[in-house]
Amino acid sequence: MYALVDAVAFYASAEKVFDPSIRDKPVVVLTNNDGCICAVCPIARKLNIPKFQPYFKVRDYLAKHNVVIRSSNYELYADLSERMMNIVGRFADNQHIYSIDESFLHFQNYQLLIKNWSDYGLQIRQAVWRELKLPVGVGFGPTPTLAKAANHAAKKLPGFNGVAAIHNDRDSQAILQQMALQDVWGVGSRLAKKLQLMGMKSAADLAKQDAKMIKKQFSVVLARTVQELQGTSCLSWDAVRENKKEIYSTRSFGQRVMHFAILVEALVNHAVIVARKLRKQGSVAKRILVFAASSRHEDNYYKKQLIYDFSVPTADSRILAQQVSVMAVQLFRTNTRFYKVGVGAIELAPTANMQLSLFSQNQDKPELMKCLDAINQRYGQDTLKLVSQGQHQVWNMKRHFLSPRYTTHWQDIPKILCD
Repeated sequence: MYALVDAVAFYASAEKVFDPSIRDKPVVVLTNNDGCICAVCPIARKLNIPKFQPYFKVRDYLAKHNVVIRSSNYELYADLSERMMNIVGRFADNQHIYSIDESFLHFQNYQLLIKNWSDYGLQIRQAVWRELKLPVGVGFGPTPTLAKAANHAAKKLPGFNGVAAIHNDRDSQAILQQMALQDVWGVGSRLAKKLQLMGMKSAADLAKQDAKMIKKQFSVVLARTVQELQGTSCLSWDAVRENKKEIYSTRSFGQRVMHFAILVEALVNHAVIVARKLRKQGSVAKRILVFAASSRHEDNYYKKQLIYDFSVPTADSRILAQQVSVMAVQLFRTNTRFYKVGVGAIELAPTANMQLSLFSQNQDKPELMKCLDAINQRYGQDTLKLVSQGQHQVWNMKRHFLSPRYTTHWQDIPKILCD
Protein backbone atom coordinates (compact mmCIF):
# COMPACT_ATOMS: atom_id res chain seq x y z
CA MET A 1 0.00 0.00 0.00
CA TYR A 2 1.11 3.54 -0.80
CA ALA A 3 0.09 6.86 0.71
CA LEU A 4 0.42 10.48 -0.37
CA VAL A 5 0.41 13.09 2.37
CA ASP A 6 0.34 16.75 1.42
CA ALA A 7 -0.44 20.02 3.15
CA VAL A 8 -3.64 21.93 2.45
CA ALA A 9 -2.77 25.27 0.79
CA PHE A 10 0.73 24.89 2.24
CA TYR A 11 2.01 28.47 1.91
CA ALA A 12 -1.18 29.98 3.32
CA SER A 13 -1.41 27.36 6.08
CA ALA A 14 2.25 27.92 7.00
CA GLU A 15 1.52 31.60 7.61
CA LYS A 16 -0.98 30.59 10.32
CA VAL A 17 1.34 28.26 12.26
CA PHE A 18 3.02 30.94 14.38
CA ASP A 19 0.22 33.50 14.15
CA PRO A 20 -2.94 32.15 15.82
CA SER A 21 -4.66 35.50 15.33
CA ILE A 22 -5.17 34.78 11.60
CA ARG A 23 -6.09 31.07 11.79
CA ASP A 24 -9.79 31.86 11.41
CA LYS A 25 -9.28 34.53 8.76
CA PRO A 26 -8.96 34.35 4.95
CA VAL A 27 -5.28 34.38 3.95
CA VAL A 28 -3.60 34.64 0.54
CA VAL A 29 0.10 34.48 -0.31
CA LEU A 30 1.71 36.39 -3.19
CA THR A 31 4.42 35.34 -5.62
CA ASN A 32 7.82 36.99 -6.11
CA ASN A 33 7.73 40.78 -5.94
CA ASP A 34 4.15 40.53 -4.66
CA GLY A 35 3.02 39.93 -8.23
CA CYS A 36 0.24 37.30 -8.23
CA ILE A 37 -1.74 35.20 -5.78
CA CYS A 38 -0.08 31.78 -5.46
CA ALA A 39 -1.83 30.30 -2.41
CA VAL A 40 -5.36 30.65 -1.05
CA CYS A 41 -6.41 29.14 2.27
CA PRO A 42 -9.72 27.20 2.46
CA ILE A 43 -11.46 30.13 4.16
CA ALA A 44 -10.37 32.50 1.38
CA ARG A 45 -11.53 30.01 -1.28
CA LYS A 46 -15.10 30.58 -0.13
CA LEU A 47 -14.70 34.17 -1.33
CA ASN A 48 -13.92 32.84 -4.84
CA ILE A 49 -10.48 34.42 -4.86
CA PRO A 50 -8.72 33.13 -7.99
CA LYS A 51 -5.18 31.78 -7.86
CA PHE A 52 -2.51 33.30 -10.13
CA GLN A 53 -4.51 36.51 -10.47
CA PRO A 54 -2.32 39.67 -10.41
CA TYR A 55 -2.52 41.24 -6.98
CA PHE A 56 -3.20 44.75 -8.23
CA LYS A 57 -6.37 43.55 -9.98
CA VAL A 58 -7.95 42.14 -6.80
CA ARG A 59 -6.42 44.51 -4.22
CA ASP A 60 -9.71 46.32 -3.56
CA TYR A 61 -11.70 43.08 -3.41
CA LEU A 62 -9.28 41.62 -0.86
CA ALA A 63 -9.44 44.76 1.25
CA LYS A 64 -13.24 44.76 1.14
CA HIS A 65 -13.35 41.24 2.62
CA ASN A 66 -10.52 41.84 5.14
CA VAL A 67 -8.28 39.21 3.57
CA VAL A 68 -4.86 38.83 5.20
CA ILE A 69 -2.10 39.26 2.60
CA ARG A 70 1.37 37.77 2.92
CA SER A 71 4.48 37.85 0.75
CA SER A 72 6.15 34.50 0.08
CA ASN A 73 8.23 33.63 3.14
CA TYR A 74 10.40 30.94 1.57
CA GLU A 75 12.68 30.55 4.59
CA LEU A 76 9.71 29.74 6.84
CA TYR A 77 8.13 27.37 4.31
CA ALA A 78 11.33 25.38 3.83
CA ASP A 79 11.79 24.90 7.57
CA LEU A 80 8.16 23.88 8.16
CA SER A 81 8.39 21.50 5.20
CA GLU A 82 11.37 19.71 6.75
CA ARG A 83 9.55 19.40 10.07
CA MET A 84 6.42 18.07 8.39
CA MET A 85 8.37 15.45 6.45
CA ASN A 86 10.09 14.26 9.63
CA ILE A 87 6.71 13.76 11.31
CA VAL A 88 5.15 12.00 8.31
CA GLY A 89 8.19 9.74 7.87
CA ARG A 90 7.61 8.14 11.26
CA PHE A 91 4.47 6.41 9.98
CA ALA A 92 6.02 4.19 7.28
CA ASP A 93 9.14 2.20 6.55
CA ASN A 94 9.73 3.95 3.20
CA GLN A 95 9.36 7.66 2.44
CA HIS A 96 9.87 9.67 -0.71
CA ILE A 97 9.66 13.47 -0.48
CA TYR A 98 8.08 14.53 -3.75
CA SER A 99 7.84 18.31 -3.28
CA ILE A 100 7.97 20.95 -0.56
CA ASP A 101 4.54 19.89 0.74
CA GLU A 102 4.06 16.34 -0.63
CA SER A 103 5.46 13.05 0.60
CA PHE A 104 4.84 9.52 -0.63
CA LEU A 105 4.89 6.66 1.87
CA HIS A 106 5.28 2.98 1.02
CA PHE A 107 4.15 0.42 3.57
CA GLN A 108 5.79 -3.01 3.65
CA ASN A 109 6.51 -4.29 7.16
CA TYR A 110 4.16 -1.67 8.62
CA GLN A 111 1.30 -3.00 6.54
CA LEU A 112 0.84 -6.02 8.82
CA LEU A 113 0.26 -3.74 11.81
CA ILE A 114 -2.40 -1.52 10.21
CA LYS A 115 -5.96 -2.78 10.52
CA ASN A 116 -7.83 0.28 9.23
CA TRP A 117 -6.21 2.59 6.70
CA SER A 118 -8.68 5.43 7.24
CA ASP A 119 -7.99 5.42 10.97
CA TYR A 120 -4.27 5.33 10.28
CA GLY A 121 -4.59 8.33 7.96
CA LEU A 122 -6.43 10.16 10.72
CA GLN A 123 -3.53 9.44 13.06
CA ILE A 124 -1.12 11.00 10.54
CA ARG A 125 -3.31 14.10 10.21
CA GLN A 126 -3.63 14.47 13.97
CA ALA A 127 0.12 14.08 14.54
CA VAL A 128 1.01 16.78 11.99
CA TRP A 129 -1.64 19.13 13.41
CA ARG A 130 -0.70 18.46 17.04
CA GLU A 131 3.03 18.98 16.51
CA LEU A 132 3.03 21.57 13.73
CA LYS A 133 -0.47 23.06 13.32
CA LEU A 134 -0.49 22.26 9.60
CA PRO A 135 -3.61 20.70 8.01
CA VAL A 136 -2.81 17.79 5.66
CA GLY A 137 -4.72 15.44 3.40
CA VAL A 138 -3.93 11.71 3.30
CA GLY A 139 -4.72 9.32 0.47
CA PHE A 140 -4.02 5.56 0.36
CA GLY A 141 -3.88 3.32 -2.71
CA PRO A 142 -2.25 0.15 -4.08
CA THR A 143 -0.18 2.30 -6.50
CA PRO A 144 1.36 5.80 -6.23
CA THR A 145 -1.08 7.13 -8.85
CA LEU A 146 -4.10 5.75 -6.99
CA ALA A 147 -2.72 7.15 -3.73
CA LYS A 148 -2.53 10.52 -5.47
CA ALA A 149 -6.14 10.10 -6.63
CA ALA A 150 -7.24 9.19 -3.11
CA ASN A 151 -5.47 12.27 -1.80
CA HIS A 152 -7.40 14.38 -4.33
CA ALA A 153 -10.62 12.83 -3.02
CA ALA A 154 -9.61 13.40 0.59
CA LYS A 155 -9.25 17.14 0.03
CA LYS A 156 -11.68 18.01 -2.75
CA LEU A 157 -14.47 15.45 -3.11
CA PRO A 158 -17.57 15.33 -0.89
CA GLY A 159 -17.89 12.51 1.62
CA PHE A 160 -14.27 12.57 2.80
CA ASN A 161 -12.79 14.40 5.75
CA GLY A 162 -9.15 14.73 4.87
CA VAL A 163 -8.55 10.98 4.51
CA ALA A 164 -9.45 8.59 1.67
CA ALA A 165 -8.40 5.00 1.02
CA ILE A 166 -8.65 2.90 -2.15
CA HIS A 167 -8.70 -0.80 -1.25
CA ASN A 168 -10.23 -2.37 -4.35
CA ASP A 169 -11.73 -1.71 -7.80
CA ARG A 170 -15.02 -0.55 -6.31
CA ASP A 171 -13.29 2.14 -4.23
CA SER A 172 -11.20 3.11 -7.23
CA GLN A 173 -14.17 3.52 -9.56
CA ALA A 174 -16.14 5.54 -6.99
CA ILE A 175 -13.34 8.10 -6.82
CA LEU A 176 -12.13 8.08 -10.44
CA GLN A 177 -15.66 8.69 -11.74
CA GLN A 178 -15.68 11.99 -9.87
CA MET A 179 -12.24 13.06 -11.10
CA ALA A 180 -11.65 15.12 -14.22
CA LEU A 181 -8.99 13.86 -16.62
CA GLN A 182 -6.71 16.81 -15.91
CA ASP A 183 -6.77 15.94 -12.19
CA VAL A 184 -5.03 12.62 -12.85
CA TRP A 185 -1.38 12.75 -11.85
CA GLY A 186 0.75 13.52 -14.90
CA VAL A 187 -2.09 14.21 -17.36
CA GLY A 188 -2.66 17.97 -17.34
CA SER A 189 -5.07 20.13 -19.31
CA ARG A 190 -3.44 19.86 -22.73
CA LEU A 191 -3.31 16.07 -22.73
CA ALA A 192 -6.80 15.94 -21.22
CA LYS A 193 -8.20 17.75 -24.26
CA LYS A 194 -6.70 15.11 -26.57
CA LEU A 195 -8.17 12.32 -24.46
CA GLN A 196 -11.57 14.02 -24.50
CA LEU A 197 -11.51 13.96 -28.30
CA MET A 198 -11.30 10.17 -27.98
CA GLY A 199 -14.52 10.14 -25.94
CA MET A 200 -13.05 10.03 -22.43
CA LYS A 201 -14.76 12.22 -19.85
CA SER A 202 -13.36 11.19 -16.48
CA ALA A 203 -10.40 9.47 -14.83
CA ALA A 204 -12.50 6.30 -14.74
CA ASP A 205 -12.67 6.33 -18.56
CA LEU A 206 -8.89 6.59 -18.77
CA ALA A 207 -8.52 3.65 -16.37
CA LYS A 208 -10.57 1.47 -18.75
CA GLN A 209 -8.20 2.01 -21.70
CA ASP A 210 -5.79 -0.57 -23.07
CA ALA A 211 -2.29 0.37 -21.94
CA LYS A 212 -0.69 -0.93 -25.16
CA MET A 213 -2.98 1.23 -27.28
CA ILE A 214 -2.26 4.29 -25.10
CA LYS A 215 1.47 3.66 -25.41
CA LYS A 216 1.18 3.47 -29.19
CA GLN A 217 -0.92 6.63 -29.55
CA PHE A 218 0.65 8.73 -26.79
CA SER A 219 3.63 7.64 -24.70
CA VAL A 220 5.00 4.99 -22.37
CA VAL A 221 4.51 7.44 -19.48
CA LEU A 222 0.75 7.69 -20.04
CA ALA A 223 0.58 3.92 -20.54
CA ARG A 224 2.12 3.47 -17.10
CA THR A 225 -0.42 5.89 -15.68
CA VAL A 226 -3.22 3.72 -17.11
CA GLN A 227 -1.67 0.61 -15.57
CA GLU A 228 -1.35 2.37 -12.23
CA LEU A 229 -5.01 3.43 -12.38
CA GLN A 230 -5.85 -0.22 -13.00
CA GLY A 231 -4.00 -1.23 -9.84
CA THR A 232 -0.66 -2.39 -11.25
CA SER A 233 2.24 -0.59 -9.60
CA CYS A 234 4.92 0.27 -12.15
CA LEU A 235 6.50 3.45 -10.79
CA SER A 236 9.61 3.29 -8.64
CA TRP A 237 10.76 6.21 -6.53
CA ASP A 238 13.27 7.09 -9.25
CA ALA A 239 10.48 7.13 -11.82
CA VAL A 240 8.33 9.26 -9.54
CA ARG A 241 10.92 12.01 -9.50
CA GLU A 242 14.08 11.93 -11.57
CA ASN A 243 16.99 14.30 -11.28
CA LYS A 244 16.42 17.53 -13.12
CA LYS A 245 17.94 17.72 -16.60
CA GLU A 246 18.21 21.51 -16.35
CA ILE A 247 18.52 23.78 -13.32
CA TYR A 248 17.61 27.46 -13.41
CA SER A 249 17.63 30.33 -10.97
CA THR A 250 15.82 33.42 -12.23
CA ARG A 251 14.02 36.28 -10.55
CA SER A 252 12.73 39.73 -11.36
CA PHE A 253 14.16 42.64 -9.38
CA GLY A 254 12.25 44.41 -6.64
CA GLN A 255 13.34 47.65 -8.33
CA ARG A 256 14.91 48.36 -11.70
CA VAL A 257 18.69 47.94 -11.92
CA MET A 258 20.88 50.22 -14.02
CA HIS A 259 24.32 49.77 -12.43
CA PHE A 260 26.78 47.18 -13.68
CA ALA A 261 28.07 46.22 -10.22
CA ILE A 262 24.55 45.45 -8.98
CA LEU A 263 23.80 43.39 -12.10
CA VAL A 264 26.95 41.31 -11.52
CA GLU A 265 26.03 40.81 -7.87
CA ALA A 266 22.58 39.50 -8.81
CA LEU A 267 23.97 37.13 -11.45
CA VAL A 268 26.57 35.78 -9.02
CA ASN A 269 23.85 35.03 -6.48
CA HIS A 270 21.87 33.10 -9.09
CA ALA A 271 25.02 31.20 -10.08
CA VAL A 272 25.57 30.21 -6.44
CA ILE A 273 21.99 28.97 -6.17
CA VAL A 274 22.40 26.88 -9.32
CA ALA A 275 25.69 25.44 -8.04
CA ARG A 276 24.08 24.50 -4.72
CA LYS A 277 21.21 22.72 -6.48
CA LEU A 278 23.67 20.89 -8.72
CA ARG A 279 25.58 19.57 -5.73
CA LYS A 280 22.39 18.58 -3.95
CA GLN A 281 21.34 16.24 -6.76
CA GLY A 282 24.87 15.02 -7.47
CA SER A 283 25.30 16.71 -10.85
CA VAL A 284 27.77 18.95 -12.63
CA ALA A 285 27.13 21.49 -15.38
CA LYS A 286 28.75 21.18 -18.80
CA ARG A 287 27.03 24.28 -20.14
CA ILE A 288 25.40 27.35 -18.60
CA LEU A 289 23.06 30.00 -19.96
CA VAL A 290 23.06 33.54 -18.57
CA PHE A 291 20.54 36.25 -19.51
CA ALA A 292 19.47 39.77 -18.59
CA ALA A 293 16.38 41.66 -19.74
CA SER A 294 14.40 44.83 -19.25
CA SER A 295 10.61 44.85 -18.91
CA ARG A 296 8.50 44.11 -21.99
CA HIS A 297 6.12 46.81 -20.84
CA GLU A 298 8.70 49.58 -21.15
CA ASP A 299 10.10 51.28 -24.22
CA ASN A 300 13.29 49.98 -25.84
CA TYR A 301 12.82 46.41 -24.62
CA TYR A 302 16.18 44.66 -24.31
CA LYS A 303 17.07 41.04 -23.72
CA LYS A 304 20.33 39.23 -24.26
CA GLN A 305 21.50 35.75 -23.37
CA LEU A 306 24.86 34.03 -23.59
CA ILE A 307 25.94 30.38 -23.41
CA TYR A 308 29.25 29.10 -22.11
CA ASP A 309 30.69 25.56 -22.30
CA PHE A 310 33.02 24.46 -19.52
CA SER A 311 36.03 22.44 -20.57
CA VAL A 312 35.60 20.54 -17.31
CA PRO A 313 32.04 20.19 -15.95
CA THR A 314 31.60 21.84 -12.57
CA ALA A 315 29.33 22.38 -9.59
CA ASP A 316 31.74 24.67 -7.76
CA SER A 317 30.14 27.98 -6.71
CA ARG A 318 33.41 29.88 -7.17
CA ILE A 319 33.88 28.75 -10.77
CA LEU A 320 30.28 29.46 -11.81
CA ALA A 321 30.37 32.85 -10.09
CA GLN A 322 33.61 33.79 -11.82
CA GLN A 323 32.28 32.84 -15.24
CA VAL A 324 28.97 34.70 -14.96
CA SER A 325 30.90 37.78 -13.80
CA VAL A 326 32.85 37.68 -17.05
CA MET A 327 29.69 37.16 -19.13
CA ALA A 328 27.97 40.07 -17.38
CA VAL A 329 30.25 42.48 -19.26
CA GLN A 330 28.65 41.41 -22.55
CA LEU A 331 25.13 41.42 -21.10
CA PHE A 332 25.21 44.90 -19.63
CA ARG A 333 23.95 47.88 -21.63
CA THR A 334 24.08 51.45 -20.35
CA ASN A 335 20.85 53.36 -19.74
CA THR A 336 18.90 50.08 -19.60
CA ARG A 337 16.49 49.47 -16.73
CA PHE A 338 17.09 45.78 -16.09
CA TYR A 339 14.03 43.96 -14.76
CA LYS A 340 15.06 40.30 -14.70
CA VAL A 341 18.22 38.17 -14.83
CA GLY A 342 18.91 34.49 -14.52
CA VAL A 343 21.42 31.66 -14.73
CA GLY A 344 20.69 28.16 -15.97
CA ALA A 345 22.69 24.94 -16.06
CA ILE A 346 21.36 23.49 -19.31
CA GLU A 347 23.52 20.43 -19.87
CA LEU A 348 24.12 18.26 -16.82
CA ALA A 349 26.05 15.11 -16.04
CA PRO A 350 26.28 12.91 -12.94
CA THR A 351 29.19 13.85 -10.68
CA ALA A 352 30.17 10.18 -10.40
CA ASN A 353 30.61 9.91 -14.18
CA MET A 354 32.12 13.33 -14.83
CA GLN A 355 34.28 13.47 -17.95
CA LEU A 356 37.57 15.23 -17.26
CA SER A 357 39.67 17.04 -19.86
CA LEU A 358 43.09 15.95 -21.01
CA PHE A 359 44.20 19.57 -21.54
CA SER A 360 42.37 21.49 -18.77
CA GLN A 361 42.93 21.13 -15.07
CA ASN A 362 39.93 20.50 -12.83
CA GLN A 363 39.63 23.54 -10.53
CA ASP A 364 36.76 22.15 -8.42
CA LYS A 365 37.21 21.98 -4.64
CA PRO A 366 34.53 19.45 -3.60
CA GLU A 367 35.64 19.34 0.04
CA LEU A 368 35.44 23.13 0.27
CA MET A 369 31.92 23.09 -1.24
CA LYS A 370 30.91 20.31 1.15
CA CYS A 371 32.07 22.43 4.07
CA LEU A 372 30.24 25.49 2.67
CA ASP A 373 26.99 23.55 2.29
CA ALA A 374 27.28 22.02 5.76
CA ILE A 375 27.74 25.42 7.44
CA ASN A 376 24.83 26.99 5.55
CA GLN A 377 22.64 23.97 6.23
CA ARG A 378 23.28 24.21 9.94
CA TYR A 379 23.27 27.97 10.51
CA GLY A 380 21.02 29.23 7.71
CA GLN A 381 21.39 29.94 4.02
CA ASP A 382 24.09 32.46 3.11
CA THR A 383 25.64 32.37 6.58
CA LEU A 384 28.81 31.78 4.59
CA LYS A 385 28.95 33.14 1.05
CA LEU A 386 31.21 34.52 -1.66
CA VAL A 387 32.33 38.12 -1.37
CA SER A 388 31.04 38.77 -4.89
CA GLN A 389 27.49 37.96 -3.71
CA GLY A 390 27.45 41.30 -1.89
CA GLN A 391 26.32 42.25 1.58
CA HIS A 392 23.37 44.59 0.99
CA GLN A 393 21.37 43.24 -1.91
CA VAL A 394 19.32 46.25 -3.03
CA TRP A 395 18.13 44.27 -6.04
CA ASN A 396 16.25 41.72 -3.91
CA MET A 397 12.58 41.15 -4.68
CA LYS A 398 10.07 43.32 -2.87
CA ARG A 399 8.10 41.62 -0.12
CA HIS A 400 5.98 44.32 1.47
CA PHE A 401 3.78 41.82 3.31
CA LEU A 402 6.53 39.52 4.59
CA SER A 403 5.79 37.78 7.90
CA PRO A 404 8.58 37.15 10.42
CA ARG A 405 10.96 34.30 9.63
CA TYR A 406 10.21 32.70 12.98
CA THR A 407 12.53 29.71 12.73
CA THR A 408 15.49 30.94 10.68
CA HIS A 409 16.26 34.48 11.93
CA TRP A 410 17.23 35.19 15.53
CA GLN A 411 15.46 38.55 15.59
CA ASP A 412 12.20 36.91 14.46
CA ILE A 413 12.03 34.17 17.10
CA PRO A 414 8.55 34.25 18.69
CA LYS A 415 8.49 36.04 22.04
CA ILE A 416 6.19 35.22 24.94
CA LEU A 417 5.57 37.99 27.46
CA CYS A 418 4.69 36.77 30.95
CA ASP A 419 3.09 39.12 33.46
